[in-house]
Order: sequence, then C-alpha cells, then structure tokens
Amino acid sequence: MNTSEFRKELVKIMPGYEWTVHRPYSDVGGYLSATGIQSSGFNRLSTLQVVRRERNETVEYEVKSSGFGKNSPWLSEATDGTLARALRTLQTHYEHRASLHASHARALESARKPKPTA
Repeated sequence: MNTSEFRKELVKIMPGYEWTVHRPYSDVGGYLSATGIQSSGFNRLSTLQVVRRERNETVEYEVKSSGFGKNSPWLSEATDGTLARALRTLQTHYEHRASLHASHARALESARKPKPTA
C-alpha cells in the first residue's frame, strides 16, 4: 500500500479528522503512519495516530488517541488486523471507561443525599 491509498482508507473511515500521512522511511518497508486532528478554531480537540505495519503478508493497525491540546498524553491504544476493528476496539474501550466512571459518579452523588426519615 502506498501513502495515497493509505490516506484514502483513513479519510473513508474517519472523515472527521484532518489527516497528515507521514513519509515512510526509505529503508523500512511495510510501515506507514499518519496523524489525524480534530479541531475547533485554534483548539485541538482530539488527536488520532494510526500506524500500519505489514510483516510476512500480515497487516496490523495500531491506533492511539489523545484528548484536548497539542501536548496531551496518549489516552489509550488498540491493535487489530483492520483499521475499522482497531478503531472500534478503541471506541469500545472509551465507552466502557465512560460507563464505569459514570457509575461511580452516580454512587457518590446518591451517597451525598440524606436518607429519608420515617
């Protein structure tokens, strides 16, 4: 796969990001990487990094994302044989974490409320 085909794949699956496909190293075959950015004005809302590796006719995608700001740390990553599955795994991970945190927030909120007296 060349950089043009890689960009088309990225835009097709994640059109909401502005993609920069990085030039591959000339001595490393089967390695492509790209960075996608979602922004609002000058504020970076989300950064997504995608690495595509091809070894022994096996393709592997590694995706990781960070939150608000240019220097925000990577929040999590996922790896799979297709870009769509790797992104879905990452999204599912975030949804699970959000659900877990919401559950804890509700428990704390309900514990602050006074118990009804009879």
